[in-house]
Amino acid sequence: MGRPAAQGAVVTSRLTRRQRRRVSQGIQYAVFVAALVMVGLLADWDRLQNQFAQKDLASELFPAIITTALRNTVVYTVSGFVFGLVLGLVIALMRLSSVAPYRWVAGVYIEIFRGLPALLIFIFVGVAVPLAFPGTEIPGGTYGKVALGLGLVAAAYMAETIRAGIQAVPKGQMEAARSLGFSHARAMVSVVIPQAFRIVIPPLTNELVLLFKDSSLVLFLGVTLEERELTKFGRDLASQTANSTPILVAGLCYLLVTVPLSFVVRRLEVRADKAR
Repeated sequence: MGRPAAQGAVVTSRLTRRQRRRVSQGIQYAVFVAALVMVGLLADWDRLQNQFAQKDLASELFPAIITTALRNTVVYTVSGFVFGLVLGLVIALMRLSSVAPYRWVAGVYIEIFRGLPALLIFIFVGVAVPLAFPGTEIPGGTYGKVALGLGLVAAAYMAETIRAGIQAVPKGQMEAARSLGFSHARAMVSVVIPQAFRIVIPPLTNELVLLFKDSSLVLFLGVTLEERELTKFGRDLASQTANSTPILVAGLCYLLVTVPLSFVVRRLEVRADKAR
């Protein structure tokens, strides 16, 4: 009884590390294929197609889903990114300032806006700001509110990214600039910050991808038909048609932008690693 087990143990011990790794990979691939086959056999593809892949309904979404929904999504994302980048740079410089109150304010801002869900920030922008400042409106209407909401959230993350980039620039760069007669502010603007942005381009691009998806929160601000972004557009059409095909098409439109951007992020990270 004990001899076959002992022989099996001897055979296993004779396998090299590479062979054991191949056996482990083979088992993992087999489990993965078995899971796919099981899902394929158990899923009701006819019901899925009827609910999510109605070709006639999908064709009716064009060109409005591109000219209105996707365009608005891109505008919301870019405006929020630009506002967040500018504010994030200011917060990062405050975080690195030698003036203690600036550091405290920047630290509190980062902790608050990184700790709160983006949805609460949008509700604050859409509800609390008009109540706090009666009679005043955010410039740009809905576009301005979205830029403010996305920018406030993005700035907290970008500030830490930019701060890390500035600190990654060798101190000798600042010393060399000062030795040439540059003031501290001019050296930061002309020498340090450009090099820092070169370092943090990959994570900033990744932040752009996240903002593109977070732009779906605009639906909580109450938008008009011409101001709808992809998620709002897909949900409205799905409710009207009692079919989820518009949501699937909206998701594909998101992937149309996020997948190339994610590829760009990976390429930038590879180039940054090679440069280092």
